[in-house]
Amino acid sequence: MITWFVLAPLLLLTAHTMVNALLLRRPRRDATTGERVAVLLPLRDEAGRVTPCLEALLVQRGVPNLTVHVLDDGSTDGTAGVVRAVAGDDPRVRLLTGGPLPDGWLGKPNACRQLADDAGDADVLIFVDADVVLAPDAIAGAVRLLRETGVTLLSPYPKIIGAGRLVQPLLQWSWLTFLPLRVMERSPRPSLAAAGGQWLVLDRAGYHRAGGHAAVRDDILEDIGLARAVKRSGGRIALADGSRLATCHMYATWHELANGYGKSLWASFGSASGAAAVVVLLLLLYAVPVPFLAGSLPAVAAAYLLGVTGRLVSAAATGGRLVDAFAHPLSVVLFAWLVARSFHMRRTGRLAWRGRAL
Repeated sequence: MITWFVLAPLLLLTAHTMVNALLLRRPRRDATTGERVAVLLPLRDEAGRVTPCLEALLVQRGVPNLTVHVLDDGSTDGTAGVVRAVAGDDPRVRLLTGGPLPDGWLGKPNACRQLADDAGDADVLIFVDADVVLAPDAIAGAVRLLRETGVTLLSPYPKIIGAGRLVQPLLQWSWLTFLPLRVMERSPRPSLAAAGGQWLVLDRAGYHRAGGHAAVRDDILEDIGLARAVKRSGGRIALADGSRLATCHMYATWHELANGYGKSLWASFGSASGAAAVVVLLLLLYAVPVPFLAGSLPAVAAAYLLGVTGRLVSAAATGGRLVDAFAHPLSVVLFAWLVARSFHMRRTGRLAWRGRAL
């Protein structure tokens, strides 16, 4: 009885991952759009990696009405000089100098707000992080999918590369496994929302109707906060697989990854008790399954294979490495440690990012 108590939900969750993978939306290749598109690129100390991002933006095709708005947010490493060198005299690029951080605002929402204000009468706003490199037809494909789905906010997840092979794929796996994608698109509930801030595509009118980044001025997870604000204003959101059109080199080292996760994981669950409940459930299902505690080795093998199957489906659907799926129990244990570390950093007042206290 206790064996099926664990295996039944694992089977359902893995089946749900498969269904979501089949339903997953993807931007089309070689699309075109005549809309006015503003790409918004916030930068803070990104001299070492902005070049491939900006170069990729300048060779976009199928978007004749494209402008690129870059904001240097108090960088001390010569980021603005790198932008000028890459952009040259390209009239599509506008380089802004960020203003002081207002009281009550976090750095990234403030930078994004300034960029959106500079976008003028663009029809579509596209927020891109400096560690994202887009394929030449990525912008046109994403805008086309935004319009075809009729949503206000589209979040195409890029292919994650770099450090963290055991942890980073849990991002895509988590929403493929636990989030009903089509229900999320149709539901007006703000609590049923997900988004990845590395690459966001928004209808400009809908963005401002939702309050823009002023609505999430103090939100650590401003991407999810913005998706919820869109829903509260009557808009709709959608996730998509962008792995065929974009890569994101989020972290170069495990130390960077741990600090990056540390600044935000505590805010992902609503409360410490909510985080504890989620982490314990994940550990019992995927890392130390209950059948193991009951001494049923065949059931342990079945639980392990179901977890790995879900990760394999997720990796195949989102451009991940298949071999990493076989370490799924270890991935869950590492994630649990990162969650605990994030709460400890918050309690001890050590949350910071790019030299700014959070």
